[in-house]
Amino acid sequence: MKILVQYDYPPTPGGLATQGDLLYRGLLSLGVEVFAVNTENTLEKEWYYRWFQPDVVVGVGYWGHTPDLVLHPQQHGMLAVPWLVADGYVANYQEVLAALPLLLVTSHWVKDLYVRDGLGGGNIEVLPVGCDTDTFTPFAADDPRVSLLRQQLGVAPDELVILTVGGDAASKGGQEVMQALARIGRRHPWRYVCKVWPQPRTDVQNAVDLALTRELGIEDRVIFSINRSSRNFMPFLLNACDIYAAPSRLEGFGMPQVEAGACGKPVLGLRAMGMLDTLVHEETALLAEVATEISICETLLGEESGFPEGHRVRFDKPRPADYRASVFDIAEHLERLLSDPRLRERLGAAGRERVVQRFDYRVVAQQFLNLLTSRLGLA
Repeated sequence: MKILVQYDYPPTPGGLATQGDLLYRGLLSLGVEVFAVNTENTLEKEWYYRWFQPDVVVGVGYWGHTPDLVLHPQQHGMLAVPWLVADGYVANYQEVLAALPLLLVTSHWVKDLYVRDGLGGGNIEVLPVGCDTDTFTPFAADDPRVSLLRQQLGVAPDELVILTVGGDAASKGGQEVMQALARIGRRHPWRYVCKVWPQPRTDVQNAVDLALTRELGIEDRVIFSINRSSRNFMPFLLNACDIYAAPSRLEGFGMPQVEAGACGKPVLGLRAMGMLDTLVHEETALLAEVATEISICETLLGEESGFPEGHRVRFDKPRPADYRASVFDIAEHLERLLSDPRLRERLGAAGRERVVQRFDYRVVAQQFLNLLTSRLGLA
């Protein structure tokens, strides 16, 4: 079987690029004849179509990337299999996607969104995102790479680090975590580290979040690490924490939660969306209940979605746009985790075992090949 994988290649540290690159690497490890190509490089893609003649072209993205992931390969006689995430609403390309023999999505929640928004679902299969469990693995607390990183963050040896990683902290539930920590107060020697990505949108959000820490009176306990980090660095950052907290407001899969589990860290998440696939309450994680569901009645779309700029869509009934976790639940879960090192150890060990068994990138690559065989008859 010959496979061409299109994604943001060579990979940047972003989630979609990592998702595609782990599939590519997983297929290579299984001995598959496979090449990777950048989604937007039409010249190179067409070059592969002509000389490599792949049996299938799999593309990583979201529904708005349909022209690149599906229509372009089809125009050249290729069999396209997109592997898609969701952003809360599938606004276009339903007919194109519904006509495919196979459509992959990252979680059952994402599948439900595609079905809700016009696809029948008979061609949709769930394929989770892979994790490099050789790289994302537990390190000893006294490993110099881990202890030095804690020192650089300004964390004392006896302090317990709660970590959230994202483009910004708020979208990963950071504000709810801060409110919960303010309720806990100073009974425990905790520090909250928010690792965020520097860009104009997050600069604004970071300022809002920092103002919240001052309002809550916890600014001396919260650390914002604002930088572009490589994938090589992330396993050590995750190992530098004691608790990974991300009760995300919108999460189609939750790659950092899975990577934290692979590093043997207990995870605090939300009992909703893609986290229902990746985390198990009281076994690998503690999940807060949804306190608020934020709904919208209309939205504006543009060229990125296949519409003229400023195209307005009104819904027959309000659509959920994102969620807010219960601050009370988060506070209760954090209190338990901060108080009980054995609970942290138990959840972390079970999380590591689950990730290795279900989400290792080689396991995911084999699952992908099995789907191509069972659904498309490829061998």
